[in-house]
Amino acid sequence: MKRIVVPHLGEGIEEATVAFWHVNPGDRVKEDDDIVELVTDKATFHVPAGMSGLVQEIRVPKGQDVKIGETLALIEEND
Repeated sequence: MKRIVVPHLGEGIEEATVAFWHVNPGDRVKEDDDIVELVTDKATFHVPAGMSGLVQEIRVPKGQDVKIGETLALIEEND
């Protein structure tokens, strides 16, 4: 199982807000699929799945603030 975490978003940015989920638990994703959109006061960021697999869990609801390195979701790798 792979943790999808909030990536480094740029100099001086320490947190973001989950603006939109492109997936739901149970959805299959490909490595380059955007799964979540994060916003800061400076920019909007799209976070890719990073691997192909099945979305097992979304840990942060839309509208919640997250810090860099925080787990957003869990994806189980395809066999």
